[in-house]
Amino acid sequence: MGKSKQIGNHNSTRKKSIGKTWKTKNYTKHLDQIHADMKPSAAAKLLKQEVDYDVTGSAQHYCLHCARYFVDVKALKEHFKTKVHKKRIKRLKDEPYTQAEADRAAGMGSYIPHKTVEVKTQDVEEKMD
Repeated sequence: MGKSKQIGNHNSTRKKSIGKTWKTKNYTKHLDQIHADMKPSAAAKLLKQEVDYDVTGSAQHYCLHCARYFVDVKALKEHFKTKVHKKRIKRLKDEPYTQAEADRAAGMGSYIPHKTVEVKTQDVEEKMD
């Protein structure tokens, strides 16, 4: 037998592909967006956010490299030790591609080797309540 070609459920008023829902369920920021967030001005805003009760952990515990919120400092520190975080740090070490680099690859300029960026895990401030 072949694959099921179910498009939606019976209760839905608009048809939406289940496959598309599954693909976008765990959507995270792309690496070039995270590189933009890692700039000092943007990083300061993300790490010192106002209290927002609609976000996990009231938006006080944020991993800059993975673009994720955590419930408390302990969960954030445990996240820093995980394979997911370490892989993300490794992928962020490559500088994001630019249009100038694409032009050089197409033969419209001299070759310049790809650069790497120094990325370290962020420091965590513990608040004593």
